[in-house]
Amino acid sequence: MKHRCRYVVVASAIWLTAATPPSARAQATSQESLAAAKELVSVMHLNDQATALLPIVLKNLRPTIVQGRAEVALQYDALIPKFTQAFQGRVSEFSDAIAVIYARNFSADDLRTMAEFYRTPTGQRVLQKLPSVTQESSIAGQKFGQALGEEIRKQMVDELRKRGLDL
Repeated sequence: MKHRCRYVVVASAIWLTAATPPSARAQATSQESLAAAKELVSVMHLNDQATALLPIVLKNLRPTIVQGRAEVALQYDALIPKFTQAFQGRVSEFSDAIAVIYARNFSADDLRTMAEFYRTPTGQRVLQKLPSVTQESSIAGQKFGQALGEEIRKQMVDELRKRGLDL
């Protein structure tokens, strides 16, 4: 469960990367902001979170690749250390990308203030709890969206039937 929570944090960061508006990406990043963002990423332990994500990714990929074939499963499992080592050499790419995003969207002073917060006991609790809060929020959002979608679908069908359409 703990690794799954980290997965949610890293996935959220990746989503935030993709969701950054073009205007924010176009803004120039100051060296001061970038340095402050790198410090923030360090304080947030994003490298550790990204590293914790790899076993989950490999586990989730396994059924798709192995497809119940024992000989493929053995070879897949044998390759895990190789892929883990290769990933370790690239984990800083992720934190660097996240630092650039933070630097583009926040001032150096804002980033330093965030880092100060994350160094506090409350900030550390936020970092500890954020993965599970994010996961629970995502599940709640999915449930709400599904229920809302079903309700709208039902009402739409009823209204269309009232208008004489055969559905």
